[in-house]
Amino acid sequence: MEQLSAQARWERFTERPLLGLAVVFGVAYAVPIVDASAGRFLTAVCTGVEWVVWGAFALDYLVRLALAPHRKTFVRRHWLDLCAVVLPLLQPLRLLRLVSTLLLVGRRARMAPQIRLTTYVVGAVIGLLMFGSLAVLSVERESPHGNIRTLGDAVWWSFTTMTTVGYGDHAPTTGLGRMIAVGLMLSGIALLGVVTANIAAWFISRFEKDDVEERRQTEAIAALAEEVRSLRAEVARLAETRRDAESCAVGNSPSAPGNGPPAP
Repeated sequence: MEQLSAQARWERFTERPLLGLAVVFGVAYAVPIVDASAGRFLTAVCTGVEWVVWGAFALDYLVRLALAPHRKTFVRRHWLDLCAVVLPLLQPLRLLRLVSTLLLVGRRARMAPQIRLTTYVVGAVIGLLMFGSLAVLSVERESPHGNIRTLGDAVWWSFTTMTTVGYGDHAPTTGLGRMIAVGLMLSGIALLGVVTANIAAWFISRFEKDDVEERRQTEAIAALAEEVRSLRAEVARLAETRRDAESCAVGNSPSAPGNGPPAP
């Protein structure tokens, strides 16, 4: 059995706890937005939880960096993780913590071998739909010219934006809201491409499997036909040998013409 490296053991050990912390982050991010009447204390607690979750992901990155056998290679291959860790430090915006946490949890979910592509895509769609709705609601609700005022409006807008339908009944009016819209549109296109490619790959694999089975059956039939021809040839040869043997036996018999005793 192959021995896992220290980095692989750490990633396997922290996979589920970090995913659980991501759920906690989602709740902490959603509460002050959904409950517009939330007090300063509750808002501060949720903000503290968000920073704690981000800190846990940042600590996970530092530990994986320390356990990596080649740190330069690790940084080069996980540059997106590094950007997600540094991003919230550039400016104290809640949206930056949201983006960085989504990036980090997405990268860690990709490392889980037991999570299949379909599960990952479904989770990504739900996560983007939920967080996109919350993010656009938080920046558009107080806009004087905005028309996204409720969570229902935000969810409907996020759904139509991710599917690139864009009915136009709800649209962001702030610069930050439009940035969120661009992110959702690009994410929706990317996820649609992943789903399409996954379905196409499934059909291709099915067709290839059918072709392999058909070729196997054709080869088996051809081998059987060749064996039948060989058996027929062997039977014909044995029959010919038997006829020759019988002819020789009849020719050498004493009662056969020309085989009697000589005349006196």
